[in-house]
Amino acid sequence: MHCRFEMLNQPMAEKEDVLQSVFGHSQFREGQEAVIDILLAGRSALALFPTGAGKSLCYQLPALMLEGLTLVVSPLIALMKDQVESLQSRGVQAARLDSTIDRKEIEEIYSQMNAGSLKLLYVAPERLANDGFLRRLRRVKIDLLAVDEAHCISEWGHNFRPDYLKIAPLAKDLSIPRVLALTATATPRVAADIRARFQIRDSDHVQTGFSRPNLSFHVHPSSSDERDQNLTELLQKNPEGPAVVYVTLQQTAERVAGVLSRAGLDARAYHAGMRDDHRADLQDDFMGGRVAIVVATIAFGMGVDKADIRHVYHYNLPKSLENYVQESGRAGRDGNDSTCEILACADDLTVLENFIYGDTPSRSALKSLVEHVLLQGTEFSISRYDLSQSRDIRPSVVSTALTYLELEEVIIPRGPFYGGYRVQLLRTIDQVLAGHTAARQNFLKKLFDSGKKGRSWYTFDIAESAFAISETEDRIRKAIQYLADMGDAVVKPTGLRHSYRLNSNKKSTVQELTTFLVERFETRETGEIERLHQVVELCETPECIPQQILEYFGESMKPCGSCSYCTGQYSGGPLPGNDRPSIQLEDAEILQELCDEGHPALRQPRQLARFLCGLSSPATTRAKLHRSDHFGILENVPFLDVLAHVESLIG
Repeated sequence: MHCRFEMLNQPMAEKEDVLQSVFGHSQFREGQEAVIDILLAGRSALALFPTGAGKSLCYQLPALMLEGLTLVVSPLIALMKDQVESLQSRGVQAARLDSTIDRKEIEEIYSQMNAGSLKLLYVAPERLANDGFLRRLRRVKIDLLAVDEAHCISEWGHNFRPDYLKIAPLAKDLSIPRVLALTATATPRVAADIRARFQIRDSDHVQTGFSRPNLSFHVHPSSSDERDQNLTELLQKNPEGPAVVYVTLQQTAERVAGVLSRAGLDARAYHAGMRDDHRADLQDDFMGGRVAIVVATIAFGMGVDKADIRHVYHYNLPKSLENYVQESGRAGRDGNDSTCEILACADDLTVLENFIYGDTPSRSALKSLVEHVLLQGTEFSISRYDLSQSRDIRPSVVSTALTYLELEEVIIPRGPFYGGYRVQLLRTIDQVLAGHTAARQNFLKKLFDSGKKGRSWYTFDIAESAFAISETEDRIRKAIQYLADMGDAVVKPTGLRHSYRLNSNKKSTVQELTTFLVERFETRETGEIERLHQVVELCETPECIPQQILEYFGESMKPCGSCSYCTGQYSGGPLPGNDRPSIQLEDAEILQELCDEGHPALRQPRQLARFLCGLSSPATTRAKLHRSDHFGILENVPFLDVLAHVESLIG
């Protein structure tokens, strides 16, 4: 094991030697060698490969041939865990930093970084906002930055994540000599955006093509009433090999799994509402072949590397063509024939559109957020959770809004920190104090008196404790951490906050910044709606399905000969369904009653429209309004229709 790694320290090691000795492969897969050569030549690259085409080797192999550290940014903890364990089993010094790593492991990783022995370090994009982590990175020689799921960097992409926007400026700030951007789903526009942000030459964009000849694509137009039977028959007709059925809602996953089980099929539901240990057990059972069919929301599959999935069914329409390519691309990664089927029903549009519209914050909520930020003073900190609760905006949307303000240089980030701690003493307070000087004992007594004592845990708000005992916040943090290091206490940080500095050179008004944010969110909303309707066009257009997909991603091909259109099983045309009910008289009466009640969580038109469409928000969740009989009574009515009606009532 160790001899493999020692060989890599030889300056004349060839990439073919590393490929064979460390990774056990005799030859590169398509595109891999071209990307590796670009990186070893000292340039940045964009690798646009299909799902399962071996993108990770493109940075793992160069990492072992370069002198410094390779920093890998990935949003998927499961993927990071699997890859680090695989690399370590091959004798490679690799590690990951994520929320599951304890303090002792973190310190060991930092020691390896300082010693220069660590070759690959995997982190989530959010960690790059941690000021302490960045200070450590600045003391380390970083030879390569690999950015997985790089399409997240582009607002023109299907899965934009605000923390990704900070990666390119950071790479420049850290003087990282080469960057590898990796993705399986990028349109020409998104690819151009990625190249521009990381200053990648057009000629260093390596694309192996989206064509997957072993996948057979089929569209089955199905009404809402027909889908259960159609899916059951398809699974019974194609029993060979593991299958994944993708649905939109958690309750749909449970219901459909039940339908399939009653039909004698080995099916289980998987969604984010399940307990973590149940999800992990189900994933292990599916990977090990002990469960044949998983009915899942899109939470399933990210970072899961199962090569022999034979069938991927979309019970509900996917959110975009990018999502469809990514989800269907989990089939047939072993190169064997597999099927990808959509039970296409236009009734899905209302729910999917409502999710998009419901995520857009109102002008009044954004105005309140901007006012809060501008009135904090020059140096300030924010709890995104508290801001989300008080403005009734989902936390991810708050993060996006703050990132937009960062990119406009209205606020300058200073990094996250925890505002509080929960502390459980493992010995009595007298035993903990014993052995300390009198002054130290007095300090610790005052500190614990300032906390809130529960049955077994103390809760500390660091700022409040510092004020109460006239000590610095830094000393209190160090004292609590010292107790943990000495084995006297279990410490859990709480109350994540983000610190900022207001840029005095930016003189934008509240109105200007509010309008700026409104326009950004409306642009995102329009893009998401367009991507959703492109899926409908794919299903309705009488042309080869893979051919349409490739054209969307800027490629071309001859008709595949195997999809439902090419084989004559489907001739296109409007999808069944699209039954968009209107607001009925009895609904209007309920709406008037809700308006008259004036519930604090439903005062704004958009708040009430979300509630009626079954879309939870921080305020309705806190008020437990999702238990109301009226929650979601208009979930099948288009959000914009509901919003317009509510606005006419509230005025």
